[in-house]
Amino acid sequence: MLPRNRASRVLRARRTLAALLLAVAAVATPTTAAAAATPTATAPAAAATSRGWNDYSCKPSTAHPRPVVLVHGTFGNSIDNWLALAPYLVNRGYCVYSLDYGRLPGVPLFNGLGPIDKSAGQLAAFVDKVLAATGASEADLVGHSQGGMMPNYYLKFLGGAAKVNALIGIAPDNHGTTLLGLTKLLPYFPGAEHLLNTNTPALADQVAGSPFLTKLNAGGDTVPGVRYTVIATRYDEVVTPYRTQFLDGPNVRNVLLQDLCPLDVSEHVAIGTVDRIAYHEVANALDPARATPTTCASVIG
Repeated sequence: MLPRNRASRVLRARRTLAALLLAVAAVATPTTAAAAATPTATAPAAAATSRGWNDYSCKPSTAHPRPVVLVHGTFGNSIDNWLALAPYLVNRGYCVYSLDYGRLPGVPLFNGLGPIDKSAGQLAAFVDKVLAATGASEADLVGHSQGGMMPNYYLKFLGGAAKVNALIGIAPDNHGTTLLGLTKLLPYFPGAEHLLNTNTPALADQVAGSPFLTKLNAGGDTVPGVRYTVIATRYDEVVTPYRTQFLDGPNVRNVLLQDLCPLDVSEHVAIGTVDRIAYHEVANALDPARATPTTCASVIG
């Protein structure tokens, strides 16, 4: 019999895989009603502007001269992923923007499912739009999960290194994920791997050892001229093992949340959507000259 803690982790991992496959099945057969519920293209931008970000009249200040572009994760969107972090940064004087990417035809609400190289092209176009609106020469990128990894493709292959000062990844799957090794079981489920590749390319791209990740990480994790920060949690149940999130190279800072606050038990979703201790580290990475120590007390900062 497995020890209770290990058994609990295995059970959570199995549920994660089951949820993944159910989500894939749902994506493969969207209903007419669901398609009809797709929001208009302007609704997310309007909602974000009303909360203080995606305001294209914002001009970066001397203190914060670069706009911040937020990049959501798989199944995320430009609003829900950033309801806490975007206002947190706006209140600190940043011009903040977020985009939707990786949409699949007929799939409402859930983004980040298309081929990741194509999503990186969408990010490139969005950064150009933000730089043109703000007059800045560079942007800083903050991404959660896939959104912390996908920009690496933009930096390495689409000219992003000349337009980006810093990339901050919150629980990014920089080297893919094994979902606690359970993705290795996919060949034993007839049709599951084909379903991943055919209907949700981004999920297949994120499996450790995929052709996409092999290309992405060939020649090293980083590119010159960009500062990198990775913020991970040891309780991540999606990007596993969690240490595979860390990058190797110059100008890299790898941060484990529990080294800053041992009491923080955030998992993969919480670290990117609600964790103010992680957000304090994001603020430090955006403005290292004014960085202050991140501790458990940062939750009220």
